[in-house]
Amino acid sequence: MKGLFYGSFFASVLSTFDAILKNLLMINPFSILFSMKPTIETLNLFKLASGDEFSLQLYQFVGQKRVKKVYIQSNLHGSEIVGNAVISQLIDSLSNLKKGQLDGEILLLPVCNPLGTNQRNHFFSSGRYNSYDGKDWNRIFWDYEKFCRDLDRFIEDNLKFDSLTIQENFLQKQKAAFQQQLEKINCPSSAPLFEQYRYQLQSLSMDANYVIDIHSSSNKCIDYLFCFPGEQQKSAKYFNINYGVLMDTYDGDAFDEAFMKPWLALEKRFETMGRKIKVDRESWTLELGSGMEMQPQSVAIGVAGIKNYLVNKGVLNLDGYKLQKTEITLVSRQQIKNYYAPTGGMIQNRLSLETFVKKGDKIYEILTFNKLGKLPEIIDIYSENDGFIFDVSSNYSVNQGDYVLALCSPD
Repeated sequence: MKGLFYGSFFASVLSTFDAILKNLLMINPFSILFSMKPTIETLNLFKLASGDEFSLQLYQFVGQKRVKKVYIQSNLHGSEIVGNAVISQLIDSLSNLKKGQLDGEILLLPVCNPLGTNQRNHFFSSGRYNSYDGKDWNRIFWDYEKFCRDLDRFIEDNLKFDSLTIQENFLQKQKAAFQQQLEKINCPSSAPLFEQYRYQLQSLSMDANYVIDIHSSSNKCIDYLFCFPGEQQKSAKYFNINYGVLMDTYDGDAFDEAFMKPWLALEKRFETMGRKIKVDRESWTLELGSGMEMQPQSVAIGVAGIKNYLVNKGVLNLDGYKLQKTEITLVSRQQIKNYYAPTGGMIQNRLSLETFVKKGDKIYEILTFNKLGKLPEIIDIYSENDGFIFDVSSNYSVNQGDYVLALCSPD
């Protein structure tokens, strides 16, 4: 019996070895030698009183030529985790490319706000606001335009240069000003946490051509993006997302705004001086799905859209890839109207996302209670405009004045 067992065992091993050898012979050795693998770097962020440290992990892919730089981050707001799945899948996809299929450099930073990600209120993930100072984590960023006092002088000095030289000179000017932030952090009086935190993220992204910041709705929402006006509107269709919010107003405090605002100001000021230049810089916020969830459909849209966008920009060269375009509807912020509860109670029979309504249609009900010895009452709430349900609150229990939903009314 033992002889039969060992004979069968060795036959099985030889059969397995033979199968492995055949598979190895089918692999092109050059695909192994020239495939993409990321450089992984751990960056210290800040240290707690307990001695524990928060850190960031950065994934860097570099092609044969460093033509352009792309910076992609996710999870800036703690509960908005879908971007981590998007970045994970992008890392897998990029790792399977050959060096020649990437023209440039791509930096990917998942879980870019570990403190916010780890915040909890009972069963709910929060992390939108810094618990130390109450600041919105995405309203703290350094906007160079607010500190650039000599933009006209810069334009006069660079008016005759080609566009690429102008962009490089302006970038170096930004970096020199930004260096003062590090000097402040390193001096004995140092700087508050939000200034130290923003320095880490902006130092990674300042010299990028294209910045993508992946968020989600804090509630339940459709997939959409934020787009700056002008030339960038032409690129929006390559993310294959149906709707976007046009950034017709911005103050520079959000991450995408702080990156893009100085470059838009440069273009505009050159135009007033009689010369039109095209700056190869774009900044995007993708809003994918809902907070505290990784919805597979939203993840898939994010991954496919980013890859398609990078192919359009010439950063990725994918064999046999067919570039896609989606006609996107861009609306201003004024076309999105929030509805708040006129009284306290429980939301019921609320219309679902993407439902189209006419003015006067019922969009939800409030079951409201009282302490006056009366029966509970149902109050109907009606739409003030034509449009579709853009965003809805996660909580069905509301106090008076709480957010309930948003209605988008495209032209």
